[in-house]
Amino acid sequence: MNRRFLLALGGVLALLLVLAAIKMAQIKKMSSMAYVMPPSAVTTATAEEAAWPPVLHAIATLAPVEGVNISADADGLVVRIAVENGAAVKAGDLLLELDNTVEAAQLESAEARLAIARLNADRARELRASNTNSQAELDAVLASLRQAEADAAALRAALDKKSIRAPFDGRVGIRRVNLGQYVQRGTPLLPLQRLDQMYVDFNLPQRQLPLLSVGREVRVRVDAFPDRDFAARLTAIDPAVDAASRNVAVQALLDNPDELLRAGMFARAEVVLPVGEASVVVPATAVAYASYGNSVFVVEQLKDPKSGADYLGATQRFVKLGPARGDQIAILEGVRPGEEVVTAGVFKLRNGSPVQVNNEVRPANSPAPTPPNT
Repeated sequence: MNRRFLLALGGVLALLLVLAAIKMAQIKKMSSMAYVMPPSAVTTATAEEAAWPPVLHAIATLAPVEGVNISADADGLVVRIAVENGAAVKAGDLLLELDNTVEAAQLESAEARLAIARLNADRARELRASNTNSQAELDAVLASLRQAEADAAALRAALDKKSIRAPFDGRVGIRRVNLGQYVQRGTPLLPLQRLDQMYVDFNLPQRQLPLLSVGREVRVRVDAFPDRDFAARLTAIDPAVDAASRNVAVQALLDNPDELLRAGMFARAEVVLPVGEASVVVPATAVAYASYGNSVFVVEQLKDPKSGADYLGATQRFVKLGPARGDQIAILEGVRPGEEVVTAGVFKLRNGSPVQVNNEVRPANSPAPTPPNT
């Protein structure tokens, strides 16, 4: 019995030793094989050559060509409001009228005195012609006439101040006073804005001053109309650079015939510069940004240094970036036109990584996306 048990145990041990030897041989064989990284699935796009007009970007504010808050030039009671809120007016149109009964009565009295002074002056001249009165008497009468004329003119001016008129063509806003309200001199009455044209005010760094000149095209975008570009022209460049910010103030003129834009609106301005040399354009998603340098991965046939076999891989190229537009960005150095660059899956790649291209779904690649990518 014991002999049989020992024989069986020896057979089991021998079998285990054989299996262990086989397993160790397999492990040794696998450890001697080089590890090959599986290919990464990526999307790609072809780098294209394009000549973009370079632009200078700035944050802008819309300002009126002519705009005022009309104020009272005299004290008085509001007795008439001649325009409705938001109405279009012409230069000289009556807007509001203050009580002028006192001034009107004073003017009537002054004109009566003026009429008497003129009659006295005519008689004094006749008498002087006949040498009936002295030159001193004539001079006194003429001085009284001039004083009466001045008094009447002063009262006419005071009476005119009671009628508030539009200084230029435009559109009135919401009035600040009501009928029957007493206002003092300097009290704001209502705003008036000219809306057929608008100023676009913005600032640019001093280093861009050599690129600016009056007449350059300016594209303006506002959040209220995101799908529309408004065309403007550069009209003025401040002669001095702000010492605190080192920026120069710039102004453009924009036609606004439909009165869509209003003063105070936030806007984005782009000063269009002359077309420069063509650049290589790729999707913005192709760029791997890093503190030590920005790069893209170019897909090309590579050779395995160990086995010598060819495979499809990604080569990292450090690039110099240019301006961006929509979903695209310009590459000034590092990529040639026609090369295939990785647009999705960039951050899982290393230089020489094998790749598998799958372009069924690609990232957006439009220079003018809708809505705009700003």
